[in-house]
This record gives sequence, C-alpha cells and structure tokens, in this order.
Amino acid sequence: MDLLYNLLMILAAVVGLPFFVFRCLRERRFRERMRHNLGFFLPETLAKVEGRRPVWFQAAGVGEVVAASSIIKEFKLQLPDIPVLISSGTISGYEMAQRILPEADAIIFYPPDLPWLPGHIVERIGPRAYVPVETELWPNFIRAARRRSIPVVMVNGRISERSVENYRKLRRMFTKMLDTVVRFCMQSTIDAQYVIRLGADPHRVLVTGNTKYDQNYSQVTAAEQLQFLAELGLAGAGPVIIAGSTHRGEEEILLDVFKAARASLPQAKLMIAPRDIPRSPGIVELARRHGFVAELRSRLPELNEPGVVDIVVLDTIGELGRLYSLADLVFVGGSLVPHGGHNILEPAAQGKPIVVGPHMFNFKDTYALFSGRDACLTVLDGAELVQKTLQILTDPALARRMGDEALTIVQENRGAAVRTVENLKEILAEREEPSCM
Repeated sequence: MDLLYNLLMILAAVVGLPFFVFRCLRERRFRERMRHNLGFFLPETLAKVEGRRPVWFQAAGVGEVVAASSIIKEFKLQLPDIPVLISSGTISGYEMAQRILPEADAIIFYPPDLPWLPGHIVERIGPRAYVPVETELWPNFIRAARRRSIPVVMVNGRISERSVENYRKLRRMFTKMLDTVVRFCMQSTIDAQYVIRLGADPHRVLVTGNTKYDQNYSQVTAAEQLQFLAELGLAGAGPVIIAGSTHRGEEEILLDVFKAARASLPQAKLMIAPRDIPRSPGIVELARRHGFVAELRSRLPELNEPGVVDIVVLDTIGELGRLYSLADLVFVGGSLVPHGGHNILEPAAQGKPIVVGPHMFNFKDTYALFSGRDACLTVLDGAELVQKTLQILTDPALARRMGDEALTIVQENRGAAVRTVENLKEILAEREEPSCM
C-alpha cells in the first residue's frame, strides 16, 4: 500500500509539472511556494527555529490556520521560549498565517508528501513535536516523524462521516499512521468516536473542543461600520445579505434568490465572498449577465458612485469576518452543493442570523448545536432559501433572536485552546528535560 501511494504521488507530481512551471513564471508567491516544496528555504525563513527544535503545526488552508491560531497564541503565552513553526499547503493559508500569527517564529509552505522530501525537511527543522491540525495526516511525513521519535499530536481533530468511509479503504496504511499519533485532541464526541472506529487507541483520544470558538473575532465599532458602508456603497441601502465561502454552482442559485428577494425588498444588496478568490472576476461577470450591477471589492474605490452597485464580490483575504458585521442575513456556502459546508462561527460571533444548505457534514457537531437552538436555519434548495431569506429579513424580532442565540453559543463554548495547550505541554514534558519546560 505504501509503495502504491508513493507511486501515485510521484505520478501526480510529474503530471502537474507543466502547470507548476507555468504558475512559477507568472506568480512570485508560487515561486516561493515551489522553493519551500523542494526544501529550499531562505536563511531568514528558518533563522528563528533552526537548531532550536520548534513545535511544528501543519494547517492545510485558511480554515485550519485560523483554528491553529488560538492554540499557537495560547502556547506562546504559556511557553514563550519554545519556538513555533507553522506550515500551510495553500497560498491563501500561508498569507493568512503571516497576517494573523505574529507569534509564529517561522511560516513555510508545506512540502508535498513525496517519498524523498519529508525525511530531509524534518531532519533540517528538527521539531520537538509535529502537530497536524484537524485531519492533516500525510503518510511520509508521519513516517519521518516516527523514525526520529518525534511525537505527533493531532489538534482540533475532526473526521467527517465521508472521510471514515474513504479512510476505511486505506485501513492498513491509515492504521499505521494512527498508531504514530500519541494524542488525539478532537473537536467533539462524534469526531472522537469516528477516529476510534478507524483504529485509534481510545486511551489516546480526548475531546478538547473546537478551537475556532476561541478566535479573537473582530468587533467592529460603529465608526468602522460607517466607513465600511461608505466604501462598499451600502450607506442608506436596504437589508444586506452576505454569502460567505461560496462554491461553484452556488452563485447561480444565490443570484436567482437575490432577484426574487428584491421583488419584495428592492433596496437589498448582496455581497458574495467565494471560497476560491481567483473565481471572483468570473462571478462579477456572471452577476452582470443576470442583469445586476456588480463589481469587485478592490475596484469600488475607483467608482464615483459605489452606491449604484447591487452586488459586491470580495476579492480580498482576511476581510470577510469583519464585513459580516454589516449583514442583516448570512448564508454560509459549501452547503447547497455537497462540499460539506464551512465554518459558521465568524457570522455567529457577530451576532447574525445564519442560513445554510443541507450539506454541512464537515461541521456536523457545530451545525447540530446551532440548528438545535434555532440559531441557524437549513434550506434544501433555492426556492426554500428565498422563503427563509424573506422570512428573516421581514421579521426583525426573529433575526435578532437568531443572532443573539448564535453569539451566546460562541461565548458558551470557549476554552478549547487552553485545554489543547495543556495536552501539548504534557506530551512535551514527557520527552523534555525539566529545564526545557
């Protein structure tokens, strides 16, 4: 199984080589990513961690970086002398780490799991612990850690029901990886049950909670809100609908929903924040073909009258969480199509009523909590989304009740980062001299 996996990884690298070369020629950030992918780091990149045995956090993308941030901040508060390195597999995740994690001593792109790379890179970085965030278990990196007796600790762990079925097909290889993990800090009881079902030692599995509840969600002042409203052409507008983390296939539905909603609420405005930012210009063109005046967020300052814009499409990183404060209603994407949904905690922390589609299987525990307390409504399709949108936007008491309940849930569930760091400290203490701790 390991041989087959490695052959497939090599094949994927060979097939993707022309694409990688093309992007290297066009994008400076991608060239940096490729250097890291091949194990070539500029001296200043690892200056603060090389030879100091950092704790290495691996976060796949933006969501995982955000989840890791509260753990890293708490870790550095309690253990400021131990360096921290964080890696991400995407450009957006890397840039998010640079923006929100000044506490990190090094930020790198995560190299691909090709058979010859992990050993070399793990040897150079020499981590005292390797900490995958959520589900970031890569066989060759896990093997490299095991061979060097580096403890592996999964944090903010989550396993979707779909993943359970997929991992079962690779049970032999996956069981070997699970045996290497010394502790599983899982988000929920359901996640803990799933990872045990896949073969994890129950004595190593703990429920520490979801660290995304612990984020320092930006509180936007009234003055900042007024500035945003003016910049976005929303001053004096009717209700504002924000669709966050949308996927291909959802924008068409949302545009039909918006058109139907405007029949009753003609002053309504829509903001779309696609999960994949490079899709933003295409969404603007799609909205225009539907008859709307649409523009990219970055282009609004160039307009003399931004208020004429019906639909704003975000093409910026790290701004959505603050812009949620402007919303009268939030739809969270990846849920009308079978992607599994996205994090609903950012709009919840702003006290906003939330609507999602039926596909929330990647956030089952959070979704169950919010929907069970009527802080989040579920729709099956575009027609029902129109109905629920109008229901919430025409009933201020309902919108306020949903938003208040969402905010209450966030406040009640804080503390996962502290519990996770306590577990990390315990693991490190078992392997370090007392003077190091």
